[in-house]
Amino acid sequence: MTQDRRRDHSEAPREERDLFVRAGTPAFRRMSLALAAAGFATYALLYCVQPLLPVFSADLHLAPSVSSLSLSVTTAMLAVSMLAAGRLSDVRGRKPLMAISLFAAGILTVLAAFAPNWTLFLIIRALTGVAMAGVPAVAMAYLAEEIHPRDLGAAMGLYIAGNAYGGMSGRVLSGVIADATGSWRIVLGALGFMGIAAAVLFAVLLPPSRRFTAEHGLSPGHLVRAFAIHFRDPGLVQLFLVPFLLMGAFVTTYNYLSYRLIEPPFDLSQSLSGAIFLVYLLGGPASAWFGRLGARHGRGRWMGLAMALMLAGSALTASANIVATIVGIAVFTCGFFGAHSIASGWVGRRAQVARAQAASIYLFAYYAGSSLFGSLGGLFWSRFGWPGIMVLVAILILAAMGLAYGLEAGERRDMQMAD
Repeated sequence: MTQDRRRDHSEAPREERDLFVRAGTPAFRRMSLALAAAGFATYALLYCVQPLLPVFSADLHLAPSVSSLSLSVTTAMLAVSMLAAGRLSDVRGRKPLMAISLFAAGILTVLAAFAPNWTLFLIIRALTGVAMAGVPAVAMAYLAEEIHPRDLGAAMGLYIAGNAYGGMSGRVLSGVIADATGSWRIVLGALGFMGIAAAVLFAVLLPPSRRFTAEHGLSPGHLVRAFAIHFRDPGLVQLFLVPFLLMGAFVTTYNYLSYRLIEPPFDLSQSLSGAIFLVYLLGGPASAWFGRLGARHGRGRWMGLAMALMLAGSALTASANIVATIVGIAVFTCGFFGAHSIASGWVGRRAQVARAQAASIYLFAYYAGSSLFGSLGGLFWSRFGWPGIMVLVAILILAAMGLAYGLEAGERRDMQMAD
């Protein structure tokens, strides 16, 4: 059966399989649309609970740190599960695993709407994280294999744009539907069915892999050896730490921004508070723009610039003026997606073998940072308010900027050695 699977992934003529997909071709457009749909659905279902945190607190009498578990348990299970999902994809293939993951995540989100208590709700959200694991790491590996290296930055930027729009739509729709219906259950049911529809679109549009070569071994020993290969590269280790810090800063900011906006001096409604996530519309162009410029003019340099934008945007949110706060969040969001676009594409280019597993390690760090600091931020919010959140976020961004500087220096050394 394994041999049959490997034949399925190499059934195209060799000369066809050896061709990369270039930007502007029909295949590139189909890939971009399919993976944008996958990213859209995954991140809409993942983050749809974020603007509902104050609703959970009020409806179920939960502390902010407990309410934030609705997101943190999902990202934690997603992070852990991706370590195995990446290896499974390296052995069994790309598209089928992504399609199954999308369908399962949509169905579980519908089931979460009917959870009779908070404990069962958290269990379903944890299982949703497991189901989602087959999309993010595998999508990055699929693009790194199929897209021409010169077009990979743009393709990765478009995929991350789909992630950004999904995260935005899930958050905005959650706030609007919650205000209109007064029920977080209706929110989850509606978004779950949307996720199932996106899974159908993905399955129809995405071309099968042409350049995928199956690797051997799904045993724990093979898994450990594949991990060890990546951790022997100091540059990859630094790249794995970047998302841990940046995603921690990003999720912490957005988790507790919802609480801040519904309190004085802003006093916004749930739907208006959720509308702040419309700034995600800027994240898509920022991803593609930073991805292209980083590939052309130095990834480390442009990644550091994106982090500096995050720091400046976070500082603006100290204002009690709603316009200044919105501008600050917009700048912060552009910086985050720019840095993430460069770092994620860099991992796919730097890893020479087991690319899906390298991507899964990167995303493990990404979601581990989200889970740890997303909940830890609740303690800072409860004790120190928004200034405490800003201090935590600044520390994380500054640490990531130090890594970006080290990566830039390493990039310069590699270029000098190549010359």
